Amino acid sequence: MKATSDCTMGRTPRRLGIIGAGWAGLAAAVAATQAGMQVSLWEAARHPGGRARTVTLETGLDAPCQLDNGQHILIGAYGRSLRLMQQVGVDPEQMLLRLPLDLRDSQGQGLAFANLPAPWDGLLGVWRASGWTWSQRWALLRHLLRWQMAGFRAPPRQTVAQLCQHLPAALLDGFIEPLCVAALNTPVQQASAQVFLRVLQDSMLGGPGSSNLLIPRVPLGELLAEPAWHWLALQQVRLASGRRVQRLEPLLAADGQSIAGWRVDGRECDAVLLATHSAEALRLLSQLTQEQPALAAPLQDWLHTTAQLAHEPIATVYVRLQGHPPDTSLLPRPMLMLHPTAEHPAQFAFDRQALTGDTGLLALVTSTSRGSRQHLEAQCLQQAAQLLNLPADRLTAVGTVVEKRATFACTAGLARPAMQPLPGLGSLLVCGDYIDGPYPGTLEGAVRSGENAVAAWLQPTPPN
Repeated sequence: MKATSDCTMGRTPRRLGIIGAGWAGLAAAVAATQAGMQVSLWEAARHPGGRARTVTLETGLDAPCQLDNGQHILIGAYGRSLRLMQQVGVDPEQMLLRLPLDLRDSQGQGLAFANLPAPWDGLLGVWRASGWTWSQRWALLRHLLRWQMAGFRAPPRQTVAQLCQHLPAALLDGFIEPLCVAALNTPVQQASAQVFLRVLQDSMLGGPGSSNLLIPRVPLGELLAEPAWHWLALQQVRLASGRRVQRLEPLLAADGQSIAGWRVDGRECDAVLLATHSAEALRLLSQLTQEQPALAAPLQDWLHTTAQLAHEPIATVYVRLQGHPPDTSLLPRPMLMLHPTAEHPAQFAFDRQALTGDTGLLALVTSTSRGSRQHLEAQCLQQAAQLLNLPADRLTAVGTVVEKRATFACTAGLARPAMQPLPGLGSLLVCGDYIDGPYPGTLEGAVRSGENAVAAWLQPTPPN
């Protein structure tokens, strides 16, 4: 068997099978449908959205609680995600709270951008940052200018800590570390300086509003996954939820050697796009090599690179203050930066009452979370009590979501798997936030990857 096919880069397949309905798979399905392909979409979970959806948690109260499977934020530079929402009928300005970048704590200390066009929003924000000395402000401005003059590029193996080693400690604690954790979900000691600078470049120089924080006002499922699923159904896309694909097999051409298409659990497709998380892609492609030994050698490099990816967890503890008035915010701002310690590990707090109207509800987010769920809940209850200046017995943990594989560890020098796992075979592609690209493991990275995979069949060179 030869790793060649009739469907190559730049040639549009008529029947496309997409496995996975997270944001990458949904983005790909919308793009492919708009391009005139006949799309079949499989999703293993009962609901679409992947790691960005609404889930039902049993809380021990009178009724189950509808919560997001993690507190997500976007930034204004995530233009592809915002465009996709509009394509499926979502108005981002209604569904997202748009705020200037704000990394201040509960005391108002830290950096907050001004509500001005770039780059003046950042310059004024740095200039008036509370709790920073004049020398610290100048140091950050000098570094920002130096990074801009260098084209926001860094050596591939340089870490964020090395990139910022000459910045004062207050700036590392109050700006670099929280921004790096929020964007890359990787500690600065290991995080890729190049990817960090790309996010910084797009947010600070990406046009009006690019540095804004975009925080969901609605349950996460309503932001994209459910509207996209409904849009696809209206376009007569064949949708299957609650069905984990068991088998991917090649269809041979008349010569008996080259691959003419694929069969996904019995359904024939001209091309297949794996839009699952990396472990599921490994399962399907490893199984393929067992059933088709001739493909083992061509797939070896891709499988090895993907298997080497490490992943970082994110935990979101939802805490409710019973009896809180529905017309009073819990926090001074919808999102607060926290100062994590070993005893109080959460890095950010979100006022869900102010955002979604869920009375008395806070979301405390711990990136790169470790330890048991029970211990984390106890720590976050204490942290919330300290934050609100309340006794801990007035607070209840109503639900905790731990995404153990929330993002890949975006480390310096990381080799990421290619979109095309089999060289010379254009009918099998892979997408997802972990696939090689300029962005870390974010919703925007997932959307871009899904759209770029479809673009590879529509034009010879996919966009960046």
